[in-house]
Amino acid sequence: MVENRAGAGGVIGLETVAKSAPDGYTLLSSIGSIVVTAPFLYKLRFDIEKDLVPVAPLARTLMFLVVRQSLPVKNVSEFIAQARANPGKLNFGSPGIGTGPHIAAEMMLHAAKLQAAHVPYKGSAETMAALLGDTIDFAFDPGSAVRHARSGRLRLLAVANAARTPLAPDTPTLAEAGADVDASTVHGVYASGGTPRDLVTRLNREIDRILRTDEARKVIAAVSAEQVSASPEEFERQLRHDRQRFGAIIREANIHAD
Repeated sequence: MVENRAGAGGVIGLETVAKSAPDGYTLLSSIGSIVVTAPFLYKLRFDIEKDLVPVAPLARTLMFLVVRQSLPVKNVSEFIAQARANPGKLNFGSPGIGTGPHIAAEMMLHAAKLQAAHVPYKGSAETMAALLGDTIDFAFDPGSAVRHARSGRLRLLAVANAARTPLAPDTPTLAEAGADVDASTVHGVYASGGTPRDLVTRLNREIDRILRTDEARKVIAAVSAEQVSASPEEFERQLRHDRQRFGAIIREANIHAD
């Protein structure tokens, strides 16, 4: 049974599971960005590290840098040169303040020492519509960007990841252009704090088995994500690392969601 608990950027869903019975029957499926950024953006009524237990990763969500087709740049070097020649004049969109795409853009701006204006929208669809309609200059997008770039409606410049992705093998990383940025996060499954370790281990094993099926691989590839596999302990270490790097840029850019 799937129950969508939208609101507060995903925090309502997190809190629902964090305060549920630790019996392994109520699980959270969440994008990685909100799980790693929530402690820095919101005043939580629970301890995210103690009250949510990492069970298993599902997929790595990548952030792709895309620009409007009419922007006169063909690669990241030209994009950086354009931004430096026009400080603060380029604008970028995101699905909202503190979202993964917003923070990815702030990471790049900080790494490349650039200035640009942020235009927050109410969701990814509005952001993409604005980019396709030439209302904004660039954006970071985790999914539909690749599809629109292949159709020629947008220009895909780079992926904000530690390495190139098989999903777009000809697309360079931002690091290759001198902006060392990894804005990827891991979509995963969580249980409430106190869930017995044997249940966590069993759930991890079963989820990993499902992810290895052809059907699951196709679903993950369809949303431009990479399949990942890890033990609960490895997943927890990855989350701690992600919180450190995302927390650093949130503080540096002074981002507040509430």
